[in-house]
Amino acid sequence: MQPGSDRRTWQRYIALGDSFTEGLSDPDPGTADAFVGWADRLAAHLADAAPGGDVEYANLAVRGRLLAQVLDEQVPVALAAEPDLVSLVAGGNDLLRPGVDPDRLAADLERAVVAFRDAGADVLLATGVDPRQTPIIRRTRGRVAVFNAHLWSIAARHGAVVLDQWGAAWLQDARMWDPGDRIHLTAEGHRRTALAAAAALGVPVADDVDWRRPLDPAPPKAVREVAAQELAWVRGFVLPWIGRRLTGRSSGDGRAAKRPVPVPLHRSAQLR
Repeated sequence: MQPGSDRRTWQRYIALGDSFTEGLSDPDPGTADAFVGWADRLAAHLADAAPGGDVEYANLAVRGRLLAQVLDEQVPVALAAEPDLVSLVAGGNDLLRPGVDPDRLAADLERAVVAFRDAGADVLLATGVDPRQTPIIRRTRGRVAVFNAHLWSIAARHGAVVLDQWGAAWLQDARMWDPGDRIHLTAEGHRRTALAAAAALGVPVADDVDWRRPLDPAPPKAVREVAAQELAWVRGFVLPWIGRRLTGRSSGDGRAAKRPVPVPLHRSAQLR
């Protein structure tokens, strides 16, 4: 485990953030237009490890949220709930935007980390994924790297834990990502991320799955198939994303958190 708390079990976990933590592209089979995601799966691992067999869990994340919105809307709610563990993963939507200042983002994030640490909560942060293999999005690589460097420094200063996604080689496999948008993990990607987060926190995991293991090599694709996929991605994701930016809209407009208050999640929860 990285420097920080020596706890391995927690009683109240609250997840904050955007679509990554909401769990997009990991559909909930029991609810229409709802998602599971790595944070829900991590909460199940926490429940498994807890002496009482459960953990109180809330997920305040909403897709499309910028860091300032997470800090303004979600952090006060989480602090009021008095968690002993929070995951604070935000800033990715900001970093997609040209001209964003990753130094300012990190300074804003650090203030929230300090507030949680002063309140006695452990904090889990997560670096951004290295976008070097994704067309167009790879242009953000420099500012993502700067933001990531700040995250490690923030964690060192305040005893937080970091989930290292930048260095996770298995995340460079395109099959871990929703082919429709290429920025949200598949169910398998979320499952592995939850295991990686549990490992970073030092949480024992009973099924001992080797989440670091790469997938078997993918068969080669024909040039025509690749071109069709690129065109579908631009039409289905890039152009609508640009349209929302130009009109000031967000994919999360009108949406509320899926788990707004901490409720017990029991060891038997089938989320892993």
